[in-house]
Amino acid sequence: MSFQTGLSGLNASSRSLDVIGNNIANANTTGMKASRTEFSDLVAASLGAAKSVNAGLGVMVSAVSQQFSQGSISSTGNNLDVAINGGGFFQLKQPDDTLAYTRDGSFKLDKDGFLKTNGNANVMGYPTDATGKASSSTLEKLQLPTNSPIGASQTTQINAAFNLDARAKVAADVTPPTPTTTYSTSLVAYDSQGVEVPVTLNFVKITPTTVNGVSFDTWDVFANNDTATANFKMTFDANGKLTSPTGTTSLTLTSPNPSVGQFPVNLDVSKATQYGTSFAVSDLTQDGYTSGDLTGMSIGDDGVISARYSNGQTQSKGKLVLADFRNTQGLMPLGGNAWSATLASGEAVQGSPGTGKFGALRSGALEDSNVDLTSELVNMMTAQRAYQANAQTIKTQDQVMSTLVNLR
Repeated sequence: MSFQTGLSGLNASSRSLDVIGNNIANANTTGMKASRTEFSDLVAASLGAAKSVNAGLGVMVSAVSQQFSQGSISSTGNNLDVAINGGGFFQLKQPDDTLAYTRDGSFKLDKDGFLKTNGNANVMGYPTDATGKASSSTLEKLQLPTNSPIGASQTTQINAAFNLDARAKVAADVTPPTPTTTYSTSLVAYDSQGVEVPVTLNFVKITPTTVNGVSFDTWDVFANNDTATANFKMTFDANGKLTSPTGTTSLTLTSPNPSVGQFPVNLDVSKATQYGTSFAVSDLTQDGYTSGDLTGMSIGDDGVISARYSNGQTQSKGKLVLADFRNTQGLMPLGGNAWSATLASGEAVQGSPGTGKFGALRSGALEDSNVDLTSELVNMMTAQRAYQANAQTIKTQDQVMSTLVNLR
């Protein structure tokens, strides 16, 4: 029996050394999770005995458990590298069309713009609209527009926030009259082909308007340097608040390109004020843009993948979705830093990064292995001593048997 007991100890210690060696070998593997050998004893039992009083039969490896603790996060500077700070796994579609899961976020783009791992697995996620809102709840292979430029978009909305000087005199009452361009601002809009269309807004104070005995300061607004006829009027109450117009005002812009001609634009001046301070523009924006080429990509903490273009636009092109399991210990390692779901792990539960139990993402960083190299080296020495001790029990038993055989 002692031979078998010692042999079981040698086998268990050898298996433990294998696990420790694998941990040490992968100390620098991105997203790698360390394993631990767990032992249980073997007990001898006599047939029909109510309680075993015999010595044990040795030891066995009951399980090699995976330790899914958080690894350190190291910055890489690569925009397509992404680390999970917390729970969850990236979802992959393997080359054989099976699903897999990984913590290794060292992603790459192939020639067709698909986001892939070093093992040629496709990274899965949700398609989104340009604002980052998911347009579907079905996982798809994420494909980014690496070769296609963004098309031009015509300006449809102009937003202007500014303060008109309440101390200004009525332009016609001043000698010489206040120039039309005294209170002026400008921006560039775009037609449907992305051609620039300069837009100038001039504000001229005129005689106050009286309504039901109440006087309102009034300004004429001239667009596109047309000083003959005001496009619309703005009125302010005694507190400097805008009373008219109450909504957006339509302007007609003329493109330098005759084939485009004129096109309408909505102008929103609802945030305009009239206080006794200098004329100042706090916001002046429009929603059009010319065409542009892709200049870079980034991944946000919420998993939204944004593409940046040479025309200053940033648009969302997809979203990474994480998966988690009720029992991560039940995941089966596949190699290549990936795991697959099993009956023991349960079905994958999907969620957005940074919500609930799912960790936030860190772009330009990778999660290091969670292997504690110092601890593994100590464990290796302990396992080596255990191996030597079990070998010694076999040697001692052999000496005992040799003594018995040689008795005379």
